[in-house]
Amino acid sequence: MKKLLVFLLTMTTVLTVNAQIITPQPSPFSKIEQKVGLTDFVLEYSRPNMRERKIFGDLVPYGQVWRLGANQNTKITFSTDVSVGGKTLKSGTYAIYAIPNATSWDVIFYTDSANNGLPANWDDSKVAAKVSVEIYPLPMNIETFTISFDDLTSNSGVLGIMWEQVYVGVKIDVPTDEMVLTSINDVMNATPTANDYFNAAVYYLQENKDIKQAKTWIDKAMEMSGDKAQFWQLRQQSLIYAKAGDKAGAIAVAKKSLAASEAAGNNDYVKMNKDSLKEWGAM
Repeated sequence: MKKLLVFLLTMTTVLTVNAQIITPQPSPFSKIEQKVGLTDFVLEYSRPNMRERKIFGDLVPYGQVWRLGANQNTKITFSTDVSVGGKTLKSGTYAIYAIPNATSWDVIFYTDSANNGLPANWDDSKVAAKVSVEIYPLPMNIETFTISFDDLTSNSGVLGIMWEQVYVGVKIDVPTDEMVLTSINDVMNATPTANDYFNAAVYYLQENKDIKQAKTWIDKAMEMSGDKAQFWQLRQQSLIYAKAGDKAGAIAVAKKSLAASEAAGNNDYVKMNKDSLKEWGAM
């Protein structure tokens, strides 16, 4: 019995020594993944709160390099080369820093991303890009420091930074058009499928490229698909015809897409086709 009591007392002591209090981080870590065109963006940063403090010009002084968050330095990774402020950033990982001022910020992409906050010794040769961006005042306080990917297009995105009543945005251009055109050229010189012709045609439509070429490709796609062409494919064909100036052809194809979308019970495409037919004077 005495041995049992000693054992239980020993175990209680061990558990007490090993126990640790776990509390939430005051500036929680966040990781965001975003596809921009054909480029993968990965953002890693920590998010402090205002906590009734004055931020810019006080907690974060004007005119000094800031880690752009808390804890480890903020990092962004690109899967392809990108462009910021007219400068090319090679694919890879960069630290992002900022120099806030009252009416504008300098945002810096730094090649050395392995820093616990700011570099111990700042090296201008490691500045891959530095861009000055205007401040947009916000009508309300943003309590938690926030970085987002805004205004996405096939060829660019904006790195949006918000805290307190401040928003700044840094445009990042990606080489989507170059990559897609290279892909289209390679496939068209090989053995393109109906889907390849369709995708190439829709890309030309969406990016305002040679609409006659788009019409040729969409016709080839529909010919190869035959009666298996879907309502959403017919929808794109009608839009290409309309942009190419063939209103009669656009109306005829839109009516086919309308009938097929009604049969499929897709109300979104029913509405889009009806709206286009009204626009083209066919309803």
